Amino acid sequence: MPGMPGMPTDGGGAIVPFTGEPAQAAPPPPPVRPIRHGVAPPIFRIYVSWSSGNLLQVACLRPPNSEGGGGTEELVGSVVEVNLGDGGSGGSEAEEKIDEGEMRRIEYGSVPAFALLQSRKNTLADAATMSHVPSVPDHAEWWQYVLEYSKTIGNLLGNPDPPVFMIEDPKTILKVREKPTSLRAAWELLEIFYVDKHLQGWLPERLVDWLSDFDSLLSTMASTVYSKLSNFQKKLINLQIVEDDPDYWNGLSAALSVGWLDIVVNMLRFHGSYQLDQMDNRETENGLVEAVAVLVSTMPRLRPNLPTGKLGQCCKTRPDFIKAWEKWRGQVTKLECSAFWIQCGHQKTRYGLKNLLHIMMGNINELTDATSHWLELFASHFLYIKPFTVGFEGMHLLAQKCIQLKPSSGTNGLTGLILGVLSENTEVVLAECTKNFGPWLVTHAMELLTADNDYADVMLHEERLNFGGISIEELHRLVYAQVLCSHSLTWQFLMPFCLFIFPRDLFSLLPLGWLTEAWIHPMIAPTYLSSCLNQGLGLLEILLLKQPIQDNCLVLKTLEICRLYELENVSTIIMKIAGIYHWKHGRKGTGVYWFQQAHDKVCLDRIAQQLFEHIGKSVTDDSFKQWEGLLELLGSDIGSAGGLEFLHRYRDFKRSLQQALDRRCGEAARQTVDFLIQLMKNPSTPQRFWLPLLHDSVELLNSKLSPLMNVAETTLLLNKLQELSMAKRCPDFSSNHLPSHAISSVRLALASNLARAILGDP
Repeated sequence: MPGMPGMPTDGGGAIVPFTGEPAQAAPPPPPVRPIRHGVAPPIFRIYVSWSSGNLLQVACLRPPNSEGGGGTEELVGSVVEVNLGDGGSGGSEAEEKIDEGEMRRIEYGSVPAFALLQSRKNTLADAATMSHVPSVPDHAEWWQYVLEYSKTIGNLLGNPDPPVFMIEDPKTILKVREKPTSLRAAWELLEIFYVDKHLQGWLPERLVDWLSDFDSLLSTMASTVYSKLSNFQKKLINLQIVEDDPDYWNGLSAALSVGWLDIVVNMLRFHGSYQLDQMDNRETENGLVEAVAVLVSTMPRLRPNLPTGKLGQCCKTRPDFIKAWEKWRGQVTKLECSAFWIQCGHQKTRYGLKNLLHIMMGNINELTDATSHWLELFASHFLYIKPFTVGFEGMHLLAQKCIQLKPSSGTNGLTGLILGVLSENTEVVLAECTKNFGPWLVTHAMELLTADNDYADVMLHEERLNFGGISIEELHRLVYAQVLCSHSLTWQFLMPFCLFIFPRDLFSLLPLGWLTEAWIHPMIAPTYLSSCLNQGLGLLEILLLKQPIQDNCLVLKTLEICRLYELENVSTIIMKIAGIYHWKHGRKGTGVYWFQQAHDKVCLDRIAQQLFEHIGKSVTDDSFKQWEGLLELLGSDIGSAGGLEFLHRYRDFKRSLQQALDRRCGEAARQTVDFLIQLMKNPSTPQRFWLPLLHDSVELLNSKLSPLMNVAETTLLLNKLQELSMAKRCPDFSSNHLPSHAISSVRLALASNLARAILGDP
């Protein structure tokens, strides 16, 4: 019905929200996020589900198409991700969004650094246990290891330094540089506050540098110094007289307020009084501009050094800074009170330059007007009002004051992270990292949080009953490993979050298709799982056992992982599974190889029993020859491989017997007899093969050669023959493939050989 609340009114498919109270002011409209799914209408079904972090996955499906006449129906659709957060990889033009391939490069590259840090931690922990010294995080050099780790990870996230060009446009304000990412900004922020002890003396200046690198990220929610200069840069090409444009002076004030001194000096040189055709008429005006430029370029900075191309006067100690600061402030005040301002005929120049002087003198009103974001006002306090601010408490109070003076129009992941850091609230820092930057940052940043913070170390490593006996650090590592082991479009098949808190025995009852279906990089997830001592190793064992064993290369890679993490039992099981698989699929040699690697005597004995049934009746029988290739694969060094040891020796005996009968030489015959005696003495030789072995040797024993066996050896074989005569009466004795006179023939040959051995008859 037209006009009914909550029903479409314009035919466009939109649902009109109904507030229920028309007399009151309508609430602000909810944010609308367009989705580019690329699916042609009509769309008959939409699925919305949570992904990792603040991402939604939206699946749009078309109805099945059955018009082709073939009777087949095919679903056509698309799955897209929608970012609901304001930080992280937001949609700002100034921010380089991290795509899937780049993020995977970061994931791969961070593994060696993480593994090296864990190795060092374990080494120091073992040393601390043996020498009874304090725990690892209190070690004098530990923060340096973490700093090295942080620098390695930071290099993976990008380099904020601008590239060097041989030729630059003199009218360039903002140099071309690699677009920053919130992930890099967050990582560097945590490094500044938690790890690098070299920065303790000039932490405010380091924050100013951080803002200069990542101020463009704040442009997503409000106007910033970067956005002002960027907009003026686009406008500058069409300006004839820059000093008449108010945006020129606003940009100068904004850049000076946050300490971008090189940009301020460069922009001051855009002033029209520097043009040669106006030098005579505007000498005083040009002198004032140049004087301000000199004061800006010589501004004292409490820091050990400055990056290349940056302006300012470095002071490494506080006394030196105070002395230089007082002298510089006196020069600023002297210029501000100079009589030359009366001779400056250009009103906008006079007002703009004096505004710059007031900013350098620390006038709070000018600083507030020049800055756009509270973080910029926060940095300006360190430069011009409170350069000696130290301690988190003082910084947090100053941040709260700046927020009151410059309230933000929206939230940003970086601003929330900064407030959490300044408030010394580790829980807030973790929450902001989880919400805006995802599990990768949380997993790796916890090493930074605990580098020199006892409270964070206890809080993150304490085992909690409500988490099933694991710590917060292990929980986040398990979540990250879960992400690594899953495909972006199969996330709904992952193990539910709550299942991580149950004992590892429960994992064997779960459907773990997600572990085998998306084995993204077999060396990434084990690195993080192995660092989780409570439940990570159990998950790693299941992960390895679920890997496919059809491909020997993948099996070898899995076994290598087992070797690296000392999972001998798992590797044995994997080799047994591989052996069973290949044996059942006809690859007998490969199966035997894996059984031997696993030292599975039970399976090898069963294989031997199967091979016994296929051994031929005589030397030339083809049924034995088809297994000779398999015996070749066993090699000469088979050790104690159960019944396979007999098969290997039996093969050697058969070959030697054939050669002895063909050549009729004494050396070959004697070697054959040696093989026969070894087989008859060996306890692994089944009794049912005694008579076939002796019967095959009758022709050799009856030869006209010298006695092949001495008295002791002949007596041994006669005793074995006597045992066979007694065993013949047992119900399970079988010798159907041998003639009835086999025993008599063997006995006669042995008796003849014994007689010749006794008499020494040739």
